[in-house]
Amino acid sequence: MSDITVYQPDFLYVGGRLIEGGALAVGADGRILDSTAVPAGASVVRLRGRALLPGLVNGHSHAFQRLIRGRTEYVVAGHEADDFWSWREAMYRAAESLGPDDVYVASRQVFVEMALAGITTVGEFHYIHHQQDGTPYADRNVLAKAVIRAARDAGLRICLLRVGYARAGFQVAPNPRQRRFIDPDVDTFLASAESLASEVKGDAAVSVGLAPHSVRAVPKGWLSAVAKARGFPVHMHVAEQPKEIEASLAEYGRRPVELLSDLGLLGAGFTAVHGVHLTDEEVSMLGAAGATVCACPSTERNLGDGIVPADALVKAGAHISLGSDSQAHVDLLDEARQLEGHLRLSRLRRSVLDPGGGQVSGLGARLLDMATLEGARCLGLSTGALTPGALADFFTVDLGHPSLVGAGPESLLVSIVLGAEKAAVREVAVAGRLVVRDGVHPLAEESGRAFQTLAHSLYR
Repeated sequence: MSDITVYQPDFLYVGGRLIEGGALAVGADGRILDSTAVPAGASVVRLRGRALLPGLVNGHSHAFQRLIRGRTEYVVAGHEADDFWSWREAMYRAAESLGPDDVYVASRQVFVEMALAGITTVGEFHYIHHQQDGTPYADRNVLAKAVIRAARDAGLRICLLRVGYARAGFQVAPNPRQRRFIDPDVDTFLASAESLASEVKGDAAVSVGLAPHSVRAVPKGWLSAVAKARGFPVHMHVAEQPKEIEASLAEYGRRPVELLSDLGLLGAGFTAVHGVHLTDEEVSMLGAAGATVCACPSTERNLGDGIVPADALVKAGAHISLGSDSQAHVDLLDEARQLEGHLRLSRLRRSVLDPGGGQVSGLGARLLDMATLEGARCLGLSTGALTPGALADFFTVDLGHPSLVGAGPESLLVSIVLGAEKAAVREVAVAGRLVVRDGVHPLAEESGRAFQTLAHSLYR
C-alpha cells in the first residue's frame, strides 16, 4: 500500500483559478507531490461536489478573547459612548482570570471554530504570560504551551507570536490589570521566546515569532533589541488608534512607522497589525520595505478603529494578510469581504482591490491570496499554495450549498470568496490529514461543553 493519498475534487484551485478535473497528491511527509508522477497503488479520496482550495491562514489572533464575544456590545452606564479603550477594560476581566487550564479551554474552542471555517494555520499573538498577581510561573512559557497544545489538539498549525510588553505607556502610571503581560526587561522577553522555540522545534506544525506589543507598550530600547534578533518573524500592533500615534509623537517626535523605520525593524519579515491610521509617507515606507500589514476588518469595525487603506498599501508594494483578532467573528473569507467592502464604502466605488485586466476571477484570487499566501508569508511558513513541495493544508466547499448554487465555472471562485457561507466548508486538512470531515470536527461537542462551563464560571 502506497503512503500517498490523492484527493480528487470537482474543482481544484491552481494558479489563481479553479480548474475542473484536477487532483492533489500528498506524500507521507504531508507535502504536496507532482500529481503527474503518482505511482500506482496510491489511496484515492474522491471529493464529489466539492471545490478544493488552499487552507486559510489567520495572521493575527487573540484566542482567549473568544470569551468576551457578545459581552461588550453596550455603552456602560454613566458613559456617553463606547470605544476601543472602554472595550479594553472589559477585555481585562477575562485576561485577569484565566489559569493554564482555562487558557487551554478558551483557545481550543476558538481553534475548533477556525478549523470549521477552513482555517488551517493561526498566528497567535499571545500576551498573557504570568500568574494573576504578576508573578512568573516556574515555567515562563506555561500559558504559551497551553495555547499551542490547544491548537494542535484542534488540528491546526500554529505560529506562537510571543508578545513583549514593558509598560502601560509613555508617562502612564503602571496598570495593575496588565501585570500578567509585563516582562521585567527585553532580555527576559527574548530569552522566553528563544526557549519556547527550542522546546517546540520537534513539532513541524509549531513555530515561534516575536511580537513587541506596540510603540505604546514597548520602549525604543526594546525595539532596537528586537531589530537585532534573527530567525523570527516579527509582528506588532501599529497605528490602530489615534492615541497610539499621539503618544509616539510625544515621546519620540516620530509617528510609529517612522520610528520603526529609523530602528531598522521594517522589512520583509515584519508585519504591522492593523495599520489603520497611516500617512501617505508611512504607506510608502511599508511598501518600500516589502512589509506586511495584517488587516483584521471584523475587529477594526467592531472596535471602531477605522479602515485599513489596503488599496494604497498594495499599490505601494506592501503585502496584506488577514486576521480574526478579537474573535468577534471567526470567518477569514468574511474578513476578505469586509476588507473590500469597507474600501467600497470609503472610496465610493466597487471592486477597489481588483487587480485589473477584466478577469472575472481577479478580485477573488487577490483576496484569497491575502487569506492564504500572504498569511503564510507573514508567519514565515511554506503553506498557502497548492504547489508541489508546499505543505498540504486545504479546505473544501460544498458546491451544492445554497450560498453557491448557480455559480458557473467562471464565477465560482468569486462566488466562494465573496459569497460562500461558513457552513459551506466541508473538509479541512492539515499536512494532508483531514481535521474536519463533512463539516464535523470531532472535538466540537466536547470543546463546546468545556467552554460553556468556563464562560459561565467567569460571567455568572
